[in-house]
Amino acid sequence: MNAFKKGLGLRIILHVQKLKERNSLLWPLACGLVAATAFLQGCSQERIAATRPEDPVLLARKERDLAFRSSPQSPIPPQERMRFKGLDYFLIKPELRFRVRLNRYPAPERVRLGTNTGEMRDGLRYGSFEFVAEGQACRLQVYRLDDSANSGQPYLFIPFRDATTGTETYSAGRYLDLPENTSGIYDLDFNRAYNPLCAYGEGYSCPIAPDENRLPVPIRAGEKNYAPAHNH
Repeated sequence: MNAFKKGLGLRIILHVQKLKERNSLLWPLACGLVAATAFLQGCSQERIAATRPEDPVLLARKERDLAFRSSPQSPIPPQERMRFKGLDYFLIKPELRFRVRLNRYPAPERVRLGTNTGEMRDGLRYGSFEFVAEGQACRLQVYRLDDSANSGQPYLFIPFRDATTGTETYSAGRYLDLPENTSGIYDLDFNRAYNPLCAYGEGYSCPIAPDENRLPVPIRAGEKNYAPAHNH
């Protein structure tokens, strides 16, 4: 059984979101003259609240929590799933969303990323992202693992560690995945940062974020450390 491939499949299922647009509804126009103004103002506020689209990150989190609770492929041990109430997340931080260009390398180098099981994962050091977080210039190497071809679409893989690693967040680092595109422009949203499956259960082979992707600042966005006791 290739646990990494299963983990990759679950990761893609959990993180690729299909959002639907919601159409606005028209309000009834016939209201009593005395109560018309108050009625329309109150209804308008309720309608706006009811039809405002939810942040796609929150939708993704709900789907991930549901999959972790009920999917046969959930990394949560079966004995814990009945008590599982959801993962721990930081509040959404708009300032940790970046529109960045991939600085793609003309001749990507072959790399081997170590995993928690001692295996090696082969791929390419494909390029880099540069941005400013917490007032500091940051740079992350971007990889394309050979295994990403199994998903049907090449994915860029960004494992990273930051100043919260090992305390507030998982000790081996967290991940971001981005489907590769032809424009070279990407939304690097740390609110979507997630833990590898090995943070939740045994039997998974997960790449460890390399030293070259250690950020000097705290990234308090995305998933926090998993503590089963919090779900009791």
